[in-house]
Amino acid sequence: MGDVSGTVLVENEGGVRTLRLNRPDVLNAFNDEMLSALGKAVKAAAKDDGVRCLVIAAAGRAFCSGQDLDSVKARMNDPNAPELGGHLRKLYNPMILALRTMEKPVVASVNGVAAGAGCSLALACDLRVAGASASFIEVFINVGLVPDCGSTFTLPRLVGMSRAMEMAFTGRKVGAEEALAMGLVNRVVPDEELPGETMRFAQKLASLPTRGIGLTKRAFNKAWSAELDEQLEYEAFLQTTAGQTDDHIEGVTAFLEKRKPAFTGR
Repeated sequence: MGDVSGTVLVENEGGVRTLRLNRPDVLNAFNDEMLSALGKAVKAAAKDDGVRCLVIAAAGRAFCSGQDLDSVKARMNDPNAPELGGHLRKLYNPMILALRTMEKPVVASVNGVAAGAGCSLALACDLRVAGASASFIEVFINVGLVPDCGSTFTLPRLVGMSRAMEMAFTGRKVGAEEALAMGLVNRVVPDEELPGETMRFAQKLASLPTRGIGLTKRAFNKAWSAELDEQLEYEAFLQTTAGQTDDHIEGVTAFLEKRKPAFTGR
């Protein structure tokens, strides 16, 4: 186990890297130090060929309670502090973009509350495994703000516009089972089984053709803003790239030889 700053722990197991938020005494609320550390760690994982699946998890009894309001209060009292949009552009937005554009699968392992920017972080991941204690809250409205860190982009695409607006307008808590029913998470397990289930899921993803997953992720990202004819052409372009990978050759060969493929992520 290593760490970026003490606020983000780095754990490696096979092809899986886990970044663990580590401010459990404040429910892993974001301060600038943790935001900077997480952004650097995400970018490092994206560049590391040995990482074939990234997990975002947390220490303690909560995933992330959002922005540390003590930090917000300090900025409100500092005439030289950047306005909120500047803070987003500097620390939050680059990290969210790095997660969304990383051509590797990213899994959020959510226990306890994921609120505000913590909810947005979970939604920015590709897949979500939730413990029974997990809850998701678009809490921004409770302090007179709007959802940020990509929530207005990711949430309606996961649960539909009506449900997304209800969550954002009211700030109500959505528990794990409701989140599963509405498509906000992929699976729910007992809290004590969350670390093991997350790692099994991540190891499965890490054993698959990483380049193929990355190209598929790229296609889904583009599909949100593309016309059908554009998307068909883009799929053809990506398929040419995928067809030149070692994993494509291995997959076809293994199928013809009636054996399990051994993908290498290349």
